Amino acid sequence: MALEIGTVVEGKVTSIAKFGAFVLLPGGKSGLVHISEIANAFVSDINEFVQVGQSVKVRVLSISGEGKINLSIKRAEENTAPAPVRTARPPRRTESEVSPRQSVAPTGEVTARSDNQEFEDKLKKFMQESDSRIADNRLYADRPRRGRKH
Repeated sequence: MALEIGTVVEGKVTSIAKFGAFVLLPGGKSGLVHISEIANAFVSDINEFVQVGQSVKVRVLSISGEGKINLSIKRAEENTAPAPVRTARPPRRTESEVSPRQSVAPTGEVTARSDNQEFEDKLKKFMQESDSRIADNRLYADRPRRGRKH
């Protein structure tokens, strides 16, 4: 069986390294599943997700001219997941129809603005002003100083 980019095949984990897992594919070829392609969640220890000898479904991401095969477990699972169910959205409300204590979410829902959100807005504004002041201070600090010559 010839491997092609995008195909999903079943393989067996032969070894695990800090950066990924090596998988034996049908036909006797071996490929690497990089740590970033193990799962959709953050992976700090690969052993929490796969073990040596385990059979896994992998998607072929690329095959280099040197014969190196890059694989993905998480993208193989995407293919088998059911399609998301779409629901009808309520009509969107404009900002003018919303009171100052409410906000419009990206879904179009109107939600009450919490004190936490107001704090976040104030903090964001403060950080922008602070960054601007720091940039101005750096301009003055980077200028050559004119002092008395000895």
